[in-house]
Amino acid sequence: MIKVSAVPAGNRVIEAPAVVINDQNEIDALFKSGSLDRDCVVVVKGQSTKANGMPELHKLTPFLGTLQDKGFRVALVTDGRMSGASGKVPAAIHLTPEALDGGLIAKVQDGDLIRVDATTGELSLLVDETVLASRTAGVVDLHHSAYGMEP
Repeated sequence: MIKVSAVPAGNRVIEAPAVVINDQNEIDALFKSGSLDRDCVVVVKGQSTKANGMPELHKLTPFLGTLQDKGFRVALVTDGRMSGASGKVPAAIHLTPEALDGGLIAKVQDGDLIRVDATTGELSLLVDETVLASRTAGVVDLHHSAYGMEP
């Protein structure tokens, strides 16, 4: 799902390397360190109902909007939710199958090239199929996982 009503036409197609995080709180440190001062697609995995109760991902948009204002081409991809999802940054949300169910989002790694095309509704992971086939989605333990869950 992607809502484009507030996304300027020039920002509706983003092709950039992935920056993978497992918790929205990670973006603050990345932003402050300057690690996000580039074109990028921020991928937030494990944010679904099954994984962690699907929290509101409201902390991401201000940082991504600031990067966009600096001239960087940025987008967001997640299996989670954003209330309204109507910001100026293209955001592909509610990806299914979700990471916990072995969706492709679970195999995305830092640096993978991703294309978010809000004009056609296409989301593409531009990684060779043989490379993807060799990757594991990772083991997701609902009590101790890469998705920040605690017992």
